[in-house]
Amino acid sequence: MGGTYTSATLDSFFRSFLEIDGFAKTDNSLNGIQVDTDGREIGKIAFGVDAGLETIERAAASGAGMLFVHHGLFWGAPLRLTGSHRQRLKCLFDHAICLYAVHLPLDQHPRYGNNAVLAETLGLENIEPFGDYHGKKIGYKGIFPQALTTDQAVRKIAFGDRPPLGVYPFGKKENTSCAVISGGAAKEARQAIDEGIDLYITGEMSHSIYHECLEGKLNMIAGGHYSTEVWGLRAVMRHCAEELHIDTEFIDVPTGL
Repeated sequence: MGGTYTSATLDSFFRSFLEIDGFAKTDNSLNGIQVDTDGREIGKIAFGVDAGLETIERAAASGAGMLFVHHGLFWGAPLRLTGSHRQRLKCLFDHAICLYAVHLPLDQHPRYGNNAVLAETLGLENIEPFGDYHGKKIGYKGIFPQALTTDQAVRKIAFGDRPPLGVYPFGKKENTSCAVISGGAAKEARQAIDEGIDLYITGEMSHSIYHECLEGKLNMIAGGHYSTEVWGLRAVMRHCAEELHIDTEFIDVPTGL
């Protein structure tokens, strides 16, 4: 049996290592508690990429008192409580689940973030922050101890053996340097080109950047928005289990995108 905590205690724990307040001016995704409970004790935290109804329902079925997600329900604009938005909220209220969302602070974290864990999974060394986004660097770059082909890099980051959305071998046959920004960061490939990076990894490719990558001889992997953003959640989940001795579960609801 694991430990139990209130939502306020868990919020303080997450804020102790995630830079939630530091992204307030650049991230409109309402990081932190998005839907609170009535103050009851939480004995299990479920983790999932998206606050979709399936994820919420599976969290409820697992007995979780908190659902920690990367993509929450609020993105800087008020929403009417109708349709699927109402259904999601109703499920949270009906099962007394606290919804906790962390977007860019989870991408950026130097140990538990999506990009840091991807960089570690790739085996990069001399890792440094990379990718300016409104004045903050949210990705990481580094060098391979031994040159790596783009296909080898694909195999290293394949979550659940799922194929990437796309592979664009526009540069060298073997890569000695790599930069990573998870999710929808195709346009940041320009920064990789400017810095002479061999391989750039993100979640999605964009038609508007395709020819710049081709002409800039940049190898690029579009690993999938979902598949590049499971890593930070799972790292935070392990951290919670180790530090709080609370029950945890990862809810895998892949979008294929």
